[in-house]
Amino acid sequence: MTSTASSTDTLQGQATEEQPPTWQQRLRRFGYTAKPRSDVRERLVPPYAEPSPRIWAALGMRHEVAARVTRWSAWGGPLLVTLLAGVMRFWNLGSPKAVIFDETYYAKDAWALVHRGYEVNWPKDANDLILQGNGHVTIPADAAYVVHPPVGKYVIGLGELMFGFDPFGWRFMTALLGTLSVLMLCRIGRRLFRSTFLGCLAGALMAVDGLHFVMSRTSLLDGVLMFFVLAAFGCLVIDRDKARARLAAALPPDEDGVVRPDAHTAETARLGWRPWRWTAGLMLGLAIGTKWNGLYILAAFCVMALLWDIGSRRVAGARHPYSAVLKHDTGITFLATVPVAIAVYLASWTGWILSPTNGSGGYFRNWAATDGKGGTFAFLPDWLRSLWHYEHEVYKFHVGLSSPHTYQSNPWSWLVAGRPVSYFYESPAPGSDGCPADAGGKCAREVLALGTPLLWWAACFALLYVLWRWAFRRDWRAGAIACGIAAGYLPWFMYQERTIFYFYAVVFVPFLCLAVAMMTGAILGPPGSSERRRVAGAAGAGVLVLLIAWNFIYFWPIYTGTAIPIDQWRSRMWLDTWV
Repeated sequence: MTSTASSTDTLQGQATEEQPPTWQQRLRRFGYTAKPRSDVRERLVPPYAEPSPRIWAALGMRHEVAARVTRWSAWGGPLLVTLLAGVMRFWNLGSPKAVIFDETYYAKDAWALVHRGYEVNWPKDANDLILQGNGHVTIPADAAYVVHPPVGKYVIGLGELMFGFDPFGWRFMTALLGTLSVLMLCRIGRRLFRSTFLGCLAGALMAVDGLHFVMSRTSLLDGVLMFFVLAAFGCLVIDRDKARARLAAALPPDEDGVVRPDAHTAETARLGWRPWRWTAGLMLGLAIGTKWNGLYILAAFCVMALLWDIGSRRVAGARHPYSAVLKHDTGITFLATVPVAIAVYLASWTGWILSPTNGSGGYFRNWAATDGKGGTFAFLPDWLRSLWHYEHEVYKFHVGLSSPHTYQSNPWSWLVAGRPVSYFYESPAPGSDGCPADAGGKCAREVLALGTPLLWWAACFALLYVLWRWAFRRDWRAGAIACGIAAGYLPWFMYQERTIFYFYAVVFVPFLCLAVAMMTGAILGPPGSSERRRVAGAAGAGVLVLLIAWNFIYFWPIYTGTAIPIDQWRSRMWLDTWV
């Protein structure tokens, strides 16, 4: 009997030795420690963090009042941050009263689109005529060849219809979307981190980012693209929470009322039509309809959403989560994103499609009936073949664009703000255009598209922290942030010979701010930290945030075109490449 038992123990010991270590065990050498197992419902839908009772005790606040403040802060905090961002973005929005940088294209194209349905060729002195005549100019009829889809220009044109064809009018919608994007980021960060404080911190960081600020006050397309990308990301985060809540509700509790993983339920549960995923598809379609690099973001977000589904079903107990997702979730993900995005993109060309086909309509509108007549695809509608030809020509333009530009930059330099873009520059004399009479020489007025340097340099470290959290701690939040940055950033490395600019990076600014907020949360310390650890963390995090806010205030004049003495302007040119 003893011999048999000993033999059994030996066999079990050999089996244990031969069993390969789990990925958690392999990652433990890098600092990974798995959290203690809890009710599956709490793992699928974690609760929101609440302020420490010590805070309310220090403030002398009763429990009932503290609970009410906590509840209202979920929206009150984000709205206060948004109010601050909106005041800054709309303050003196019409200044400079000029057509700055690429506003010379998009402001006029937007005005033509909302009136004719297609872009037109403007005379060379059109900018002067528009500014001198307060926007009262005749719109030409000759169609123009443009290389960006119409959604962003329609958005800009909406502001022009409401407030006039002037600098305030063509900047209104970008300022509005820039402000609303701060609100979205606060709420997305709150849902992502389960912390109102960290969510508001992410929004506040973006509110004081110089690149986001300048792009919100300029009628370019990239700020509009950023808004739709962030909205799509937010929709997917909400969809993830809703889907996991449905999974949690479907899992059967045991005799003690505790919900435990259940393989059958996790692999067979249907999660419905998931309206937030369809809304994400709509936002991604609008993003692609603004600029084509939205296509890369569509692909990245689809993969991210499917990986979230796999993780959700695995937590719920699925033994074969990949096959379960392939069976139940992949189809709806594809339908809710790709066809929806294509439909939205085509719908955005309605004005061009409905324009005359006799040569007086949109550019290339009559191509199928003239140069493209006949051919293999003659059975397709003429508008579709003409549009396809137009898109093909635009593609050739984009991949072949290599004309040198003073402010072009390589994407390797973007994260450190190596080469910002000057949108506007003037040298007013003392006593004119805001230049102090005692300046002692000419002043400088500049609008420089430059991210708040300390924020961006901190974001470089935050990005490393996020990648570490994702690779070695399996933190889905870090993976989501990294995906947003990668989708907006990495594709540009394929076009390093192309003429590209630093301000394209505004698309992933929200995700950089989320990364810095996440790193700041780590500096503050995890829940349950000692009071000494919390005080030290709060001091470190507070110094970082205050330095970033001071840095934004310091650069305020060169973000807003405020006239300052030339010596003060030079003191803000920290790097030679900023001039």
